[in-house]
Amino acid sequence: MLFTQCADAFNQDSAWKRGRDLAFGALTCMGRHTLTGLLTASGHQFMDWSSAYRLFSQHRIDISKLFDVVRSGVLQELSDRKMIVAHMDDTILKKTGRHIPGAAWRRDPLGPPFQTNFIWGQRFLQISMALPDDQGCCQSRAIPIDFHHCPTVKKPGRTSCLQDWTNYKEQQRKLKLSIQGSERLKQLRYALDNQGVADKQLVISVDGSYTNEEVLKHLPERVTLIGRIRKDTKLYAKPEKQPDFGRKRVYGDRLPTPEQIRQSDQYPWQEVNAWAAGKEHKFNVKVVKGVMWRSAGQKHNLQLVVIRPLGYRLTKSSRMLYREPAYLICTDNELRIENLLQDYLWRWEIEVNFRDEKTLLGCGQAQVRNPESAECVPAFISAIYAMLHLAAHRAIKLSGQALLPRPKWYLKKKVKRHSTGDLINNLKAQAWTKAIGMNFSGFVKNELKTRSLRNTANPFTSAMFYMRN
Repeated sequence: MLFTQCADAFNQDSAWKRGRDLAFGALTCMGRHTLTGLLTASGHQFMDWSSAYRLFSQHRIDISKLFDVVRSGVLQELSDRKMIVAHMDDTILKKTGRHIPGAAWRRDPLGPPFQTNFIWGQRFLQISMALPDDQGCCQSRAIPIDFHHCPTVKKPGRTSCLQDWTNYKEQQRKLKLSIQGSERLKQLRYALDNQGVADKQLVISVDGSYTNEEVLKHLPERVTLIGRIRKDTKLYAKPEKQPDFGRKRVYGDRLPTPEQIRQSDQYPWQEVNAWAAGKEHKFNVKVVKGVMWRSAGQKHNLQLVVIRPLGYRLTKSSRMLYREPAYLICTDNELRIENLLQDYLWRWEIEVNFRDEKTLLGCGQAQVRNPESAECVPAFISAIYAMLHLAAHRAIKLSGQALLPRPKWYLKKKVKRHSTGDLINNLKAQAWTKAIGMNFSGFVKNELKTRSLRNTANPFTSAMFYMRN
């Protein structure tokens, strides 16, 4: 069991046992995932609850060591790969209390494009490592290995002195999201070196908010960044000749913008296969190597990739619709386009992580106001989520065990990917059937008995094991 390897993350054995109970409660809780909800799900609703709150508020748990166990487990699964692929992005956990540390008004990323909305919440930065199912073009699962709190500095009042405003601007610069992302990448590279994979290249895929000067100019060694850029980015070629007198040229002639390259016939399209949206697709891309960008500095020789938008139909009879084109840069000019495209498409898995952590495991629902608890409790939920998927990956790979049968309205086809809801349902079924003395095999056979509308299964068992997939 992965959680047994986390004993070093707790200051004493009793704290580890309390954390183990809360981890079980996080995976089996059927209501809101507050600390009282986790205690109730683990059967401690009639016992003293104060130790659960002190576990997070009084430094009795080191969250980074929980993620160390997860990272070591993922590296064991990736022992036969030459590169390590990871994704980095930030998310907002909605809050209602006005006295929660780190909470502030932030722009709602899910708001409509014609109106900027604001939500009250905490901001966290997450890094997930890709765990592919096979070599080459295949699907992948993102496993969180870091969940860092990124609060903003509280703005001084109007009557504050000049020194307060100076400190505020200095702290505001240090706590900038791109700077914190750069620091987390350095710590990740340092941790990988200490775990014996210093010879492996780390490929990190990010969105446009981290493809900037703060990250690119301070990128650690043996780290390749794949990021998204604007369609009107000013790019330059490498200087061909240096002047006889005066200062040497760092950048060459101006290149067309990524949008102009997409529309130009001078650059040919290439066809590349990559896995996305549950199946293999053929993408048309344009690749321009030897590109320079002022935001990246002169040490990076970039590779520009222009991706033609894919066409799709909402129904078989509807007209063809198209998505937006994408423009990527890569700091490794020699990285193969097949690997580059696939590594970036896997980045969508971190968005799946955010959805599952919030909706299924209730990350951010705990009503805690202690500064340490407000930072540690969401990270603890994220670590438990990572351990769940890592354990499921190992168990299914070794035994090939099938999970609970899906409802009748699901398509009758071989399931290529088990969702987080499937894994939690299976865990609940194994734990609860043993607790209530129910025959698990008999419950599975109800799938065949209830195919006729005249037959119905026991509603108690169906309701107990139901959860959104």
